[in-house]
Amino acid sequence: MDKQQKTFRRIVTGHDANGKAIIISDAPPVHTQLVGGPGGPTFFEVWHTLETPALIQARPYEPDEKGLVLPPPKSGTRIRAIEFPPEGEEIRKLTSTDAAAKFRSMGDEKASTSDEAAPHPLMHRTKTVDYGIVLEGEITLVLDRGEATIQAGDIVIQNGTNHAWANRSGKPCRMIFILIDGEFTNEIT
Repeated sequence: MDKQQKTFRRIVTGHDANGKAIIISDAPPVHTQLVGGPGGPTFFEVWHTLETPALIQARPYEPDEKGLVLPPPKSGTRIRAIEFPPEGEEIRKLTSTDAAAKFRSMGDEKASTSDEAAPHPLMHRTKTVDYGIVLEGEITLVLDRGEATIQAGDIVIQNGTNHAWANRSGKPCRMIFILIDGEFTNEIT
């Protein structure tokens, strides 16, 4: 991957007045946000739905949100790309207060589960099923008990678990995430 951030196209389809399939827009994602300043990940908000089943409209519109929001809407979905730069000491030395502030900037401070005993300072948990697909590079999925290094082409199905992403590769990593709103069963606390 280039050191300079790459963009990508987002093609949104719909229907014309005669019910024929058309392209509504063909451009980079509208909402892009660097989280935590230099050295932090860049979020490319691709699309989200407000409910399931998703309403399929003839001329879909960009759902309105103020700033970055980590989880999908209640009963909805979200797709985003995240570019993770190599992890530096500034991430490894974050306090739990610092970590909570990072998640606050992503619209979900309560997702942060960081404490002194955590295996990574950016541990977090959401009530979602997430499909994470590595497009380029490699990254380590850190869980309470265990880790897995995943590479381009690998897919993670993250089921509401406490986790963090650590890019220890020395090169940027780009992933796609599809997030689906969920609820924990009684067996999960």
